[in-house]
Amino acid sequence: MTRVHDMGGRFGDGPVVPEPQGMAEFKADWHKGALALTVAAGGLGKWNIDIGRHARESLSVKDYTAFSYYEKWIAALADLLVETGVVSAGELASGQAIGRSDQEPVTGERIARSIAQGGPATRDSDIAPAFVVGDTVRTRRPAANRLIEGGHTRLPQYAAGAQGRILLQHGAHVLPDSNAHRLGDAAEPLYTVVFKASELWAAPEHRGDEVTLDLWQSYLEPA
Repeated sequence: MTRVHDMGGRFGDGPVVPEPQGMAEFKADWHKGALALTVAAGGLGKWNIDIGRHARESLSVKDYTAFSYYEKWIAALADLLVETGVVSAGELASGQAIGRSDQEPVTGERIARSIAQGGPATRDSDIAPAFVVGDTVRTRRPAANRLIEGGHTRLPQYAAGAQGRILLQHGAHVLPDSNAHRLGDAAEPLYTVVFKASELWAAPEHRGDEVTLDLWQSYLEPA
């Protein structure tokens, strides 16, 4: 089953229209608020970045295709706040707190400190690297989470079953397929893999182009 957010190379979604990036490019004031609220709520420590991504991916197809970028963020944040018990469904619907909360306040200083520290994903791992730079590999097919049916994964559908070459090694990193479902870090080797455009697309505009993807070891097998 295709995941609604996995749109790379899919037909029928219209043209890709590049837009300027950066803090100055918010189209509406509430976009800034959506970003700030999401970052602040992340400071509660109730979820990690992979859980947040999975929450956006888990929006209904109808909502995901209709919502703008920051509408997806806010909708997913609302789901996470209820799921983790930070607010109740009744409080979310009414916009009013019911009773007193024992949740520690999230201050600007706390958020600034959290952002400054960053979120390193490198970890120690007992899993030895299976590949070295220059090795030819093939991505596993289908592009699916092997731990949770329909779960989060960073292997895009368009690259499933494609042959590529190891370009870089990055040590061991937290496996999103596990981390998004509170199953632990499950760190394993991470690689940058380079693919020829002609390996990914039936009719690439420029056959000599290449696409690089950062992929975990469990996504790969020897070609």
